[in-house]
Amino acid sequence: MELSNLKPAAGSVQNNKRLGRGQGSGTGGTASRGHKGAKSRSGYSRKIGFEGGQMPLQRRVPKFGFTNVNRKEYQGINLDTIQGLVDDKKIKDTLDFETIVSLGLATKNELVKILGRGELKSKVNISAHKFTATAKNVIEAAGGQVVTL
Repeated sequence: MELSNLKPAAGSVQNNKRLGRGQGSGTGGTASRGHKGAKSRSGYSRKIGFEGGQMPLQRRVPKFGFTNVNRKEYQGINLDTIQGLVDDKKIKDTLDFETIVSLGLATKNELVKILGRGELKSKVNISAHKFTATAKNVIEAAGGQVVTL
């Protein structure tokens, strides 16, 4: 180690020149902001989506369609899923809303609709918010009961 090869620790030396403090400081004038334009001004902040004056993407893309604010979304559960739960002995003869939530088929704030895909061989009493016509017929044909919440 000699005086000629001493260096400060990495990251300890920083350039702390204060910009825009007069010509005598050496960093006056434009203070490395360039000449003119919005970016050279104090208080400038670019709006989200600003494209330098070009028409922004969200205004160029055509808008279409309609969203009904009163639409009700249902979480669908098919009969083959219910039959799978019976086969796995997770449900016996009743499937109510609390059981559906505990099995993770829907959350407590969702509306549940039973759909008619698949077969139902066992007698199950099901309570849900809605049923399709085919699902209702299959459940009742298997000897089960349909309860609309």
